[in-house]
Amino acid sequence: MNKVLLGMAFLLSGLLLISFKSNDWMGSDGLTIDSLRRLYAQPKQFWPKPNVDGSVSFEELDTLLASPLDLSNDSIRKVSELGKLLFFDTRLSGSNQISCATCHDPSLQWADGKEVSVGHDQLPNIRNAPSLENVWIYSSFFWDGRANTLVKQAEGPISAHNEMNQDLKSLAKKLNKIKGYRTYFKAAFGTATITNQRVFESLATFQQSIVSKDTKFDRFLKGDEHALNDQELLGLHLYRTKARCMNCHYGAYFTDKEFHNIGLTEYGSKNQDLGLYNVTKKPEDVGKFKTPGLRNVMQTGPWFHHGLVKSMDSLMVLYNMGMPEHTVLPRQEKDPLLPKNDKLLRGIMLNIRERKALIAFLEALSSPPLLMKVERLPQ
Repeated sequence: MNKVLLGMAFLLSGLLLISFKSNDWMGSDGLTIDSLRRLYAQPKQFWPKPNVDGSVSFEELDTLLASPLDLSNDSIRKVSELGKLLFFDTRLSGSNQISCATCHDPSLQWADGKEVSVGHDQLPNIRNAPSLENVWIYSSFFWDGRANTLVKQAEGPISAHNEMNQDLKSLAKKLNKIKGYRTYFKAAFGTATITNQRVFESLATFQQSIVSKDTKFDRFLKGDEHALNDQELLGLHLYRTKARCMNCHYGAYFTDKEFHNIGLTEYGSKNQDLGLYNVTKKPEDVGKFKTPGLRNVMQTGPWFHHGLVKSMDSLMVLYNMGMPEHTVLPRQEKDPLLPKNDKLLRGIMLNIRERKALIAFLEALSSPPLLMKVERLPQ
């Protein structure tokens, strides 16, 4: 990322300490907090029209959907229970010291709070660990979409040299030596046979059970018109209109599930990350990364694929300025891989009070962490 731009964002973010007074706010459209509350107390179809580009097929913001995982089905529940044990078991790693939960901690909303995770032999990962909450909604996984199923996603970190560093050729044999696991595999799959595929399927099934809980915003949508305070309500309105967030972050999970280049490729530097291009090899995909959902976004920083933005104030300032544009260096003029920012990006030009209100709305998308642990692993 452009270090000057990031520094400016950090300095300007300090201005967000200004207080919010709801009774003297009026939008350029003449709306006041009182009129906004009347508007948003109506069913969603009567809300103000969102500021969305014509090319975007958006969905209105919504309450949580039910996960397709049917835990009332005894067979599925047993697979999920096995997956939970495996998720918390450090013996899936080559060193017997790292589990899936090391980088996806339930007490941290299934992320790890670090710029990038630290794996085997204290090696840093190249990207920030995304939260696993609501991962079932996606059809592609990782920041660059390189896995198209949760089963394939589960395999990647286990074998990666800078994550769990487990030799997949010996994984099943290793687990088979743990006699206590045979009972769980038999309950889940009908036989005690332990295979890599069954390990990955169990982990994938368990991950589908990791879902967000209701938030203040959900309660507001369900009819509690005072669940959002005045500042949060203004933030909701700005989110849908002036701030243009609905172009990429919409629906029940606040994501279009697509990939966009928002100017963070660092192209040509030692830290460059080409994102989706590494998977597709299509020049138009250079610098594109998956749009994260925004539920519990205030609890899952630092943000973006590289984890370099450590405050939401700074993040807002970056979007306010339109995000960094790649500076064309000498001899790059005809480079077919020269990254191009997504056309949906443009400076949103919120004032300080509006940016603070938008952050308050994002905070209203928070739910308590799911406190979960495994009391005793199979022996």
